[in-house]
Amino acid sequence: MLNYRHLHYFWVVAKEGGFARAAARLDMAVQTISAQVRELEKSLGHQLLKPSGRGVALTEAGQAAFARAEEIFQLGQQLPDEVREAVAGPVARLSVGLSDGLSKLAAHALLEPVLDTPRLRLVCHEGEVEQLLGELALHHLDLVLAGQAAPRNPNLRLSSELLVDAPVEWYGPAQWVGRSQREHFPQCLADLPVLLPTSHSALRLTLELWFDTLGLRPTVVGEFEDSALLAVFAARGLGVFPVSRLGADDIGLMRGLRLLGRSEGVKEEIHAIRSRRGQHHPLVQKVLAAARAR
Repeated sequence: MLNYRHLHYFWVVAKEGGFARAAARLDMAVQTISAQVRELEKSLGHQLLKPSGRGVALTEAGQAAFARAEEIFQLGQQLPDEVREAVAGPVARLSVGLSDGLSKLAAHALLEPVLDTPRLRLVCHEGEVEQLLGELALHHLDLVLAGQAAPRNPNLRLSSELLVDAPVEWYGPAQWVGRSQREHFPQCLADLPVLLPTSHSALRLTLELWFDTLGLRPTVVGEFEDSALLAVFAARGLGVFPVSRLGADDIGLMRGLRLLGRSEGVKEEIHAIRSRRGQHHPLVQKVLAAARAR
């Protein structure tokens, strides 16, 4: 039989990229781990790891073994939860990927329809779109929310749907938003401290084009990947900031923020990307149905 302890040591070495880092993670001697991996290679009849710089890399056989080990140990990590569920009742799991730069306020608004689900376990991962789509294709995620549609790739077998095309509004604290500023919006942005999403966000490029069209050169005093964090700093007086209409409802929870104006012609897109299996997830279906009803 396959020795799963040996397989686990190999899996950790491959993930860490070297025996020394794996030994530190496992709190074991390098020689012990190396010997166990050699035993695994001997039992399988193929070399799994090869030297690469100061670490190791996977051989072709190692890549096949690592892919299967990933499945095995991810299933193992789920076992304690599944045992608890068998006793306490099933948990409603929803794993969502949020692309870098996506408005987290808007994402919260999209997921809100399922937040009152009994025994909900919501897991949100943030990352680059390509990384999240890979996780989605492997069924590690049920849904990805991104600022762009999924690229055409028949190997991934993903479906993409434009879920939100929301207008963008500007908010700020009372000290920066008064009658005069609202009457002279958007030209007043040239005289106000401005907070913007970072270049990770598709909205940033749209706003830059909008500024160019109007001949505006705003003074940018802060850039944030997280729209919720951006709103917090704005509420503390740092400046004014844009947010999609979808996420603006959460702005009302922050005291002192006032509506400054709306960027005409500027919209934030959010695309829902699913695998074929994700199309049948009841919570995914509920999120999409609520978004369409908007």
